[in-house]
Amino acid sequence: MSNSVNPFESLQSQIDDASASLDAGDDVLESLKHPQRVLETTLTVEMDDGSLETFKAFRSQFNDARGPYKGGIRYHPGVNRDEVKALSGWMVYKCATVGIPLGGGKGGIVIDPSEYSESELERITRAFAVELRPLIGEDRDVPAPDVNTGQREMNWIKDTYETLENTTEPGVVTGKSLDSGGSEGRVEATGRSSMLVAREAFSYLDRDISEATVAVQGYGNAGWITADLLEDLGASIVAVSDSSGAIRTDGEFDARAVKDHKRETGSVVGYAGADEELTNDELLTLDVDILVPAALENAIDEELAADVTADVIVEAANGPLTPKADEVLADEDVLVIPDILANAGGVTVSYFEWVQNRQRNYWSEERVNEELEDVIVTAFDDLVSAYEDEDLPTLRVAAYVVALRRVLSASEQAGHWG
Repeated sequence: MSNSVNPFESLQSQIDDASASLDAGDDVLESLKHPQRVLETTLTVEMDDGSLETFKAFRSQFNDARGPYKGGIRYHPGVNRDEVKALSGWMVYKCATVGIPLGGGKGGIVIDPSEYSESELERITRAFAVELRPLIGEDRDVPAPDVNTGQREMNWIKDTYETLENTTEPGVVTGKSLDSGGSEGRVEATGRSSMLVAREAFSYLDRDISEATVAVQGYGNAGWITADLLEDLGASIVAVSDSSGAIRTDGEFDARAVKDHKRETGSVVGYAGADEELTNDELLTLDVDILVPAALENAIDEELAADVTADVIVEAANGPLTPKADEVLADEDVLVIPDILANAGGVTVSYFEWVQNRQRNYWSEERVNEELEDVIVTAFDDLVSAYEDEDLPTLRVAAYVVALRRVLSASEQAGHWG
């Protein structure tokens, strides 16, 4: 795994790759390669023992030409300014790829949440919400969960904002628990879109997904739900990993049973049904039909890509391939379903949640899943059409061509001040 690749530079190179197919000047494209603003703040919070601790935190607002900024907040020791900028940019083009009327934002706190108590995490989260208060709102910027955050943190942010603003505004954040205004189907949404694009890709390749073998790198929410839903289609889950290591079976794993083992022990390693333990890199290079990178960015670099043998890669994580890895895989005719489509289920159902919050009218899980499938399948078809009609090199380039055209169009229609 390569951590030396700057994710913000990866984003910019992806935009450059698409620019050859766009009728736009370099000056206009340059404006779409940088965030409109970035908040960098230091939170000072009292710990349980009465001491004070400081935390660096960020919020990047990349582009709002198509709607309010939208994007997650992650708690991770590796959070930094360029990562947050890159993720906020990917969110702009993710929303545009699937055609939902939102822009892109991203936030994070430099913290290992496992080292803090729940009461400390609540104070840290509320301190960040106070800093975010002037920037966020259902018509301005709508945060959501990301790595190491979830419904609990969103509920805290919502409560802090509503208390300080003396209002009721459930649409200020998404990814909330159901009783706090969350949406049915939100927890499964990222995994569901990853399954849907895998299904559509196999249909496009005229192959039977029920005969496919699958390896999943990263067995958090997105990874295990993708595995579970692919299993429902008849695919065989033959290897999974998390930050502790990887396991492989000669048969197929029960995705839920592995998830239960991880919940009980903290790791997939040690699962009784495994035939072999592997390294993370060994899992990524297994001879499988579908590889699902569902962990952090830069999981597959140029060197590792040369050993990848999967036919289809479904990017359930954000930015799991470096640009150089992309080039290697394109040369090997590996079909990569880009992150800005594959994992767009999360932001799509967040959009549905936001709509439900605005209307105070809530949908059934069945309706959420039907609407999500419609959005993802339509977006997949749009990408394939651009890919084939314009003879583009990869589906990723096609995604950026489709997305950038939509953002450029909205920007041009708005005009420019000054």
